[in-house]
Amino acid sequence: MNRSSRVDPIARLPSLTVVHGGPDAAGVPQHDFSTNRNAVGPCEDALRAVQASDPGHYPDPAYTALRKALGQFHGVPPSRVVLAASASEFIHRITALAAQQGARAVQVPLHGFGEYARAALARGMEVQPRGGPPHAPLQWACEPSSPLGLSDPAVLLWAAPQALDAQTGVLHEQPPLRVVDCAYAPLRLEGRAAWAGVPGSDLPVDAWQLWSPNKALGMTGVRAAYAIAPPGMDRWVDVLDTLAPAWPVGSHGVALLQAWVDPVVQRWLVYSLETLRAWKSRQQALCIDLGWAIHSGSLANYFCAQPDSDGDLPTLQARLAALRQAGIKLRDCTSFGLPGSVRLGVLAPQAQDALRTAWLALRGGRTIPAAPAHP
Repeated sequence: MNRSSRVDPIARLPSLTVVHGGPDAAGVPQHDFSTNRNAVGPCEDALRAVQASDPGHYPDPAYTALRKALGQFHGVPPSRVVLAASASEFIHRITALAAQQGARAVQVPLHGFGEYARAALARGMEVQPRGGPPHAPLQWACEPSSPLGLSDPAVLLWAAPQALDAQTGVLHEQPPLRVVDCAYAPLRLEGRAAWAGVPGSDLPVDAWQLWSPNKALGMTGVRAAYAIAPPGMDRWVDVLDTLAPAWPVGSHGVALLQAWVDPVVQRWLVYSLETLRAWKSRQQALCIDLGWAIHSGSLANYFCAQPDSDGDLPTLQARLAALRQAGIKLRDCTSFGLPGSVRLGVLAPQAQDALRTAWLALRGGRTIPAAPAHP
């Protein structure tokens, strides 16, 4: 073959712009509405556990005690627990497993976390936004969904026997790999599946559950997550463990996950949800008062809204940039497929009032005072 005619396999892969909330090149925002972490946190007991962890030694590479504790918490044997460096890392790892076993397509929520599609595109897989029948060999759901905070209809569909019988996509003669991202399940503020200390009890039994407790504990800087495999998936657990690097979770992540199952920490979480409910009601009222149109139905500690277009700045992106310079960050929902809208994590009243003041200044054509440097 002529060397000049060879096709670069990397060049064939599409690029996908990565958009995330949280700190950026300008540092930590003074008032960060762009992430969905529990603003009541950090949980003090979990924080103390992380600070007291031993960074001078490797964790147990098999995570024996941690798997046992997480299994007891979920009422499953430790053999069904898969440790992950983060939820994003697990998304990429299980997508790699699906691709390795011949999957050529993945079905993702119409509006959802970009890493589902990014992991698939990186492996040359077709991305199918959900809308038709769920036939892809790898299927994702998020319960509740992000950015809208709604119940994901796929969860009910997967739990229905008639839906399971109608499947045509297979993975090595196995049913499709289905994964429910439970990142926001502990932060659900309304509905029958609101956090009640029985994690995952109402999820389809044949779906994987992906848990990332750092959001619920208000400690997103500690990267650690885990997945619960469906019954009878021991072979897939072994393969996923083989695909992981050594020690995917460090000592701080181990401490966070061990604290997560502590009854004292779980009580703190339940109490924090009461505070978040009050803050959410106030924040939505503030947005309505500003003339913003709220996407209804959010069940979690975040919601989406469409800001008004009054003021001198011509685009929403320009207004968000001006807010960012003032230390206030909102999540632009364009990458979620909702242009013109923003997602707001629920914050304390002080931050809400800062948003009101800054937005009214923009509407009036005034300069927003620059934010002080974050300590």
